[in-house]
Amino acid sequence: MAACSLSALALAQPNSPPEKEAAANGGPASQAASAGNGGASAASAAAAPVRKWISPVPRVFGRLGPKDLGLIINEDDPYSVQVGAYYAKARRIPADQILRVSLPLKPSLSPQEFEAFSKKVDAFYGSRVQGLALAWKQPFSVDCNSITGARALGYDGRLCSKTCDKSRPSSYFGSISTKPYRDHHIRLGMLLAAKDVEGAKALIDRGVRSDGTLGLRGAPPVDVHFVTTSDSVRSVRQMFFPPAGPEPKVGLNVFLDQTDALRNVDRVLIYMTGKATVDGLDTVGFVPGALADHLTSFGGKLDDPHGQMSVLSWIEAGATASYGTTSEPCAHVQKFPNPQALLLFYIQGATALEAYWKSVMWPQQGLFVGEPLAAPYGR
Repeated sequence: MAACSLSALALAQPNSPPEKEAAANGGPASQAASAGNGGASAASAAAAPVRKWISPVPRVFGRLGPKDLGLIINEDDPYSVQVGAYYAKARRIPADQILRVSLPLKPSLSPQEFEAFSKKVDAFYGSRVQGLALAWKQPFSVDCNSITGARALGYDGRLCSKTCDKSRPSSYFGSISTKPYRDHHIRLGMLLAAKDVEGAKALIDRGVRSDGTLGLRGAPPVDVHFVTTSDSVRSVRQMFFPPAGPEPKVGLNVFLDQTDALRNVDRVLIYMTGKATVDGLDTVGFVPGALADHLTSFGGKLDDPHGQMSVLSWIEAGATASYGTTSEPCAHVQKFPNPQALLLFYIQGATALEAYWKSVMWPQQGLFVGEPLAAPYGR
């Protein structure tokens, strides 16, 4: 398998201008033709344009570990206290890397509340940690910014008057660095969010259980599904899909599916699609460490995704990490994970936290959710 160059992943805009959600919601989506496992067929791949792996991939050695991760617990949130304690034990987070704060239990922080919180974080950690696990499901935003985007890149209030505009680029996109704060002054963040405490514990267990389990000689392969749906606006990432086929050196099969929903598929490592709501998740068998997301406007609004599906549905279905935006992004592919970057960094042994962050060029509105240190290809 060849892989991705940083310059090639600079992701030019689609030829057509970004469309707002009102246009995307302009009618019910019809079920696309599919065959076999929810559309995972040679016929669907043949209908796609000529595809190739982008090469060469920046080689990455090493990954983040517990010593690189700060854990933040909101003492005013019973969910946060329980999940934080469970995560600290599961990942053996050093006690001096656990910060306890007091935050309001609401979906979005004001810029002033965020500034006070952010100052506490920076004062406590200094340059000691490269990433943060936020042990809560709310707050998940700061006005129109996601809380993970605002923490990493700084709050951008200008964006909130025109959320469809280009947002701040991340210098960590496509980076070979395994020390994002040291090398880019970007402290990666991910929410340990699930629908309830038991769901969060199951998420954490999946992440821990995933470490070093894939790419082993003689092990059965896992499957990667890049899906093009009947929703053309939300399927804009399909232009960056790689070729379909087996990749035996890393123990996986790549499927290019044309369907609105996969059904009855198993051993899924990545499920990337574009739809406001994704059906059939109860028939999908995710492996520990699986990544899954859908390109839509409000997948990162965990409390009220405007009639769309939030990323918590992926976590509930068995994914170990996901991504969604907290305010209207329009169909800018740069605001969502790049398919090849996500896969190619992950199979080099990156954690879920690193692979997702390295795959998004403009992450200001994007919420990263999951178990940060999951590394199924880690050695």
